Amino acid sequence: MKAQTARGRGPDYVADDIDYDVLPDLLGYHLRRAQVSVFGGFSQAIAGQNLTPGQFGVLVLIGANAGLSQSALARAVGIERSTMVAAIDGLESRGLVERRPSTVDRRSNALVLSAKGKSLVNKAKARVKAHEDEAFGMLDAAERATLMDLLYRVWRGPAGT
Repeated sequence: MKAQTARGRGPDYVADDIDYDVLPDLLGYHLRRAQVSVFGGFSQAIAGQNLTPGQFGVLVLIGANAGLSQSALARAVGIERSTMVAAIDGLESRGLVERRPSTVDRRSNALVLSAKGKSLVNKAKARVKAHEDEAFGMLDAAERATLMDLLYRVWRGPAGT
């Protein structure tokens, strides 16, 4: 199947005359292409901030949940605790995150953003919000809500558990 005729998408579906075979009919293919596009714009939006999308997410979660444990944060992000320890080590060495003794569990640390971390997150959130408005500007509010709901269902479904 030529991409230009895939499910009636028309000649502007792709920029070249390559046979994409089954790819245009695979949701995962479109999801990945969309992810690459959105993350590329994300990188441009926060250029100069030295943040990855994952680091941004971690900092936002810590900022919104001061005192969160590394274990709880790892579960929220969906990564191994040991991976989270390394990530927090890096953010702490940059002066963005502080580990403090937990008031509820002496065996764990409570994570908080430093003043530098708060400032960076506030700047980055504004830039990311503007990027999202641009990247998804072709969708109205109802379409955005539907897309978020569908992506959430895919994420939380059998393949994402």
